[in-house]
Amino acid sequence: MTELNGQVALVTGAGSGMGREIALLLAASGATLVVVGRRLAPLETLRDEIVAAGGAAVVEVTDISADGAADALVSRVSENVGPVDILVNNAGSSSSVLNPLWLAEDEWRSVIDVNLTAVFVLSRAVLPAMLERGGGTIITVSSLAAVTPNLLGGAAYGAAKAGVRNFMTFLHTTFRGDGIRAITVLPGEADTPILDNRARPPRADERANMVQPIDVARAVHLAATLPPRTVLQEVIVAPTRQRDVSGDLEISRWLGAPDSARPSKEQDHTA
Repeated sequence: MTELNGQVALVTGAGSGMGREIALLLAASGATLVVVGRRLAPLETLRDEIVAAGGAAVVEVTDISADGAADALVSRVSENVGPVDILVNNAGSSSSVLNPLWLAEDEWRSVIDVNLTAVFVLSRAVLPAMLERGGGTIITVSSLAAVTPNLLGGAAYGAAKAGVRNFMTFLHTTFRGDGIRAITVLPGEADTPILDNRARPPRADERANMVQPIDVARAVHLAATLPPRTVLQEVIVAPTRQRDVSGDLEISRWLGAPDSARPSKEQDHTA
């Protein structure tokens, strides 16, 4: 496929999960990939896989939430690779404490910085060149937690994902007349490495029915490869089968709570 020949695509959080699959699909369609993340080794592995398949990719090890990092990243890419035609804001993080009763302010800010502020700064950084060229695509992976927030994602994550959905809608309504496509992808519960950090990591049989990283990547790929005249403003990618998460929610409710706050007969749902 050559739909994206000559275009530069920057994908954050590309080292694993959805970001990795997104990068592979965009590269297979001819885009030159800039794969961004915090860990060098998985990014190099991804780059080598893209190059071995006949594509082009460069690695950028960056913490996009650090002060000035996003602007510096876009500046380097523009100088060394070319202006960004497709920005995929995929990097995300959640808090270890999910209930706002016990959530510390610094952890709240950290989640907001990665999931919302970094998206704003990166989008702001690529917009001028896109506007000058008369087109560009900004795709942000939000979450269904933006629509139905709960204790699985936590208070900070839900608020950040709702905020970024709102921001992408703002970009859509403000710059669509300038040829800018702003797209929000909202995955439901997905089988990504972040699930390993849950208080009760889902079993293999539960993960099998979840959204898979490639499913989200295919939605991003479709949005990126449609003709410039067409925009998929918002895409929901959800599991067909909805699992019972009531036990997981109860465990999540008490993460980080002091012993004095826990119910005296709190049941053990971790088994």
